[in-house]
Amino acid sequence: MITASTGSRQHGGASHVEALHPEALHPEASQPELWQSELADAVTDPGELLQLLGLDPRQVPHLTAALAGFPLRVPRGFVRRMRHADPEDPLLRQVLPGAAELIEQPGFGPDPLAEHRYHQVPGLLHKYRGRALLITTGACAVHCRYCFRREFPYGQAAAEGGRWSAALAAIAADPSIEEVILSGGDPLTLRTARLEQLSAGLAGISHLRRLRLHTRTPIVLPERVDDALLRWLSELRWPCVIVLHANHGSEIDDAVRAAARRLRATGATLLNQSVLLAGVNDSVSALEGLSLALWSAGVLPYYLNLLDRVRGSAHFEVTEARARALMAELAGRLPGYLVPRLVRDLAGSASKTVLGA
Repeated sequence: MITASTGSRQHGGASHVEALHPEALHPEASQPELWQSELADAVTDPGELLQLLGLDPRQVPHLTAALAGFPLRVPRGFVRRMRHADPEDPLLRQVLPGAAELIEQPGFGPDPLAEHRYHQVPGLLHKYRGRALLITTGACAVHCRYCFRREFPYGQAAAEGGRWSAALAAIAADPSIEEVILSGGDPLTLRTARLEQLSAGLAGISHLRRLRLHTRTPIVLPERVDDALLRWLSELRWPCVIVLHANHGSEIDDAVRAAARRLRATGATLLNQSVLLAGVNDSVSALEGLSLALWSAGVLPYYLNLLDRVRGSAHFEVTEARARALMAELAGRLPGYLVPRLVRDLAGSASKTVLGA
């Protein structure tokens, strides 16, 4: 889940170059909020990122070529959590472009979950029974190199602006939809006033019972959890579930814990889903550390996803056999409520596939 760039992949496919820039970068208010300023000041130059970390750009070949297809964006607060002078830092590995992205691998493509099949109207994905996913924006606070929507055609498919009306009408016309999932991109890159407009539109749909937000922003940019956002969450007419996205325990610092505490105070349920990534969290100690860090923030581990096979991400893949072995060992170390479910998302499946140990 990413945002706009000025480049495009040379081998074709729909890319994020069609997406809109985050509203945070062009706030209507004359005085932007702190989180908007922090997002506008995010690191977008790999050379600067490496310099901040005391690394030599020559250690990471083909930066420019990888960047052309998928731009860099990482908030400076997230950079400060990375280990200095360590090119193998697990947080850095998630965001730094590299030569491995340029290697074409069989079975890896632009739309690994075949999401194009599930578009009813722009921005609305109705894949699973009882719930529908609203692509609220193409913008993200951070660009994760393994993102399964890194080539998603946001310019055509997002429900931003006036396109929300068609998506809301489709939801209203289908009484089987009891839950709406706000996704993207990342819904929390939208200004709170825009979120209020969206929830006001949803409030008139009587058969909705739950609202869910999928967001990485409170992890990488905890400043986003401000008073206006908390007020909006507190006033929602439905129970709200916020599914965060952290992959490594080092992502959870005091600022993230404070943001999570404020989110919980609104009555929201906080869960986390992560992706099993080679070189990032593919060890029992890393997964245990992540679960314990989440618990310290009042967040329950929910899903550990096997990699969605998007083009450019093959170097992150962990085999299912290895994943099962890791989960079996993790289950022997932690109580069950701290062990996420190992899942794989398959195109055409009626739900996520839960993989046992």
